[in-house]
Amino acid sequence: MIKDQEYLSEKASYCLDLAKKLGATGSSAVVSNSVSETVNFRNRKLDESNRSDNLAISITTFIGKKKSSISSSNLLKDNLDTLIEKCVETTKNTPEDEFNSLPDKDLLAKEVKDLNLYDDTHIKNEDKIEYLKKLETSASSNKQIVNTESSFTEDRSNFILANTDGFCKGYKDSSFIASSITVAKDESSMERDYEYTSKCHLKDIKDAESLGKLAAEQTIRKLSPQKISSEKIALIFDKRIARGVLSTFASAIFSSAISRGTSFLKDKINQKIFSDEINIFDKPDILKGLGSKTFDSEGVKTETLKLVDQGILKHYLVDTYNGKKLNLRSNGRCGGTSNLYFEKGKVSYKDLLSSNSRCLYITETIGHGSNIVTGDYSVGATGFLVENGEFKFPINEITIAGNFKEMFQNITLANDLEFEYSTNSPTMMIEGMVVAGK
Repeated sequence: MIKDQEYLSEKASYCLDLAKKLGATGSSAVVSNSVSETVNFRNRKLDESNRSDNLAISITTFIGKKKSSISSSNLLKDNLDTLIEKCVETTKNTPEDEFNSLPDKDLLAKEVKDLNLYDDTHIKNEDKIEYLKKLETSASSNKQIVNTESSFTEDRSNFILANTDGFCKGYKDSSFIASSITVAKDESSMERDYEYTSKCHLKDIKDAESLGKLAAEQTIRKLSPQKISSEKIALIFDKRIARGVLSTFASAIFSSAISRGTSFLKDKINQKIFSDEINIFDKPDILKGLGSKTFDSEGVKTETLKLVDQGILKHYLVDTYNGKKLNLRSNGRCGGTSNLYFEKGKVSYKDLLSSNSRCLYITETIGHGSNIVTGDYSVGATGFLVENGEFKFPINEITIAGNFKEMFQNITLANDLEFEYSTNSPTMMIEGMVVAGK
């Protein structure tokens, strides 16, 4: 059972009041409680079952333009007294920074929207086990599957964010996550792939048999990969991979990177960085959205941002501190994006595959090869050769490379957008990528 809002609010208020008595001119506190239950299977046998219950507090105090933070998992009164005293003393000895402050009071959220993020359904441990038995049986039904791992996790959390400007709000959320990892083997290779489902509500997750079957199929089709020669070619990114391009874009427009001058998108507001067909949204109020939120980690209200409008960059992702450095007001993105997505394109998945007589379909990238300072991109990859819209054979041991400045201009999106994650993209084609092969 997670702690209720009243309990969390009382702890936060106590900390704020004590910090003020000890000399803080402003302060904020986050008090959270999360409960997680996980069951793991390996090769159709129960491997592990565990439960965790985490209670934590994080306090930030200000004295003028001085600031410091401290956190603990011990919420007993004596520990909180010591904790806050240490935090205030540390703040007194911290150098001033002219940009330190609580968020502007008029930007704070006035209400908490009901976004249907919490499901109080509890699935018993034996029911988790039964789900995983079905999943593992489905995943291992083909003899080419030689190893399986699966898990089921049920999470619930509740939190309160409070500050000395009168803000005190929070909400509960939940998640149900099931995953399947499979390893397949034939006479020439051994390959691995996965599939998972994550939803706020239990009833919305994929059924066990479908999840296991999909993981196995995706793994088996990668068997007996071939090598290809180096060339310049169009790449089609599977939706799981395409969303990584969007994540890199988000990293490049965070105000922290912009204020430090460490992003290739610095000074690009109101400039064209994508083709005319590209629109990008960050929408925090999607019902049951995995990234949905009413306010950011500072309490600033979140509203839908059209980050890119017909290829033109319209907004950075701005928090209070870096916003002041840039002379911009926070737009509620402290702590990251919410539900970030490309607006779906106009081309069908099938037509996208057939748009070039020969292309590569990328299903996995290896390594962290995105440089947001220069825009350079280079990662290892595996996937399939596609000719005239037909998958010919799997490929591996290739490196794909480009620069996001050019890549963004050459993106074509399919119309198959689905909201499976907090960052989502349709299937994506990028023309003119460099592929290094054998």
